[in-house]
Amino acid sequence: MNLLQWFNQHAVSFTLILAYIPLIATVVTTCVSLILARATLRYSASSDRSLALAREQFEREWAPELHIKLERMSTREARIFATNLAKISVLMQMVQIRKLSMAVPSSRYFLNEPLVGGTTWSEDLGKRFFACTGDDYEGQIAVSLTFYAAGRMYRTDWFRFQVQVHNGQLLYLHPVNISARRVRALEPRNGAGSTRRELVRDVVEDAAKSDGKRVTTAIDSRER
Repeated sequence: MNLLQWFNQHAVSFTLILAYIPLIATVVTTCVSLILARATLRYSASSDRSLALAREQFEREWAPELHIKLERMSTREARIFATNLAKISVLMQMVQIRKLSMAVPSSRYFLNEPLVGGTTWSEDLGKRFFACTGDDYEGQIAVSLTFYAAGRMYRTDWFRFQVQVHNGQLLYLHPVNISARRVRALEPRNGAGSTRRELVRDVVEDAAKSDGKRVTTAIDSRER
């Protein structure tokens, strides 16, 4: 009788506890889900940072990097040297030479020369050099090179050189500084956008017209 009376007295309490069990289970499940969601977000953020770091490291390792040098060979001849410091091979497209006082390059000519990583290409500038400086000039000139690498068009920074020309004689030619920035992509990676269409059109048209015609004003303003 005592046991039956005890059960009768505490029946409401047991019913209330049984009613709260699903609520407690829901609260516990929610807490566990929040903890797992937070851990998942932290793991996802860590994975994204690791992936970005790996991508940056890969791009830095395989990014094109060219060094340009002008060397005085004689009083009437200067020679350009382009060294590919990166692993990736490039296809050189255009060499531009200008005075620092001029916004537009004084001389430019087109190439179609491959340059394997770790190798150097050189060529005599001939009359192209004096076409930029003239018969009498003392000051700085800058040289830049445009090239293709991995399906994208790049352009190096302007490499500066101190030069003195007198009466059509090249007296000295010394480098001032090396490029302060890495090469810049002139075309987007996905190949979309007006930049790619404009540059590809101008470069191809002017390469076909390399008999002495100047490039259009559109590519001049783009390259500045």
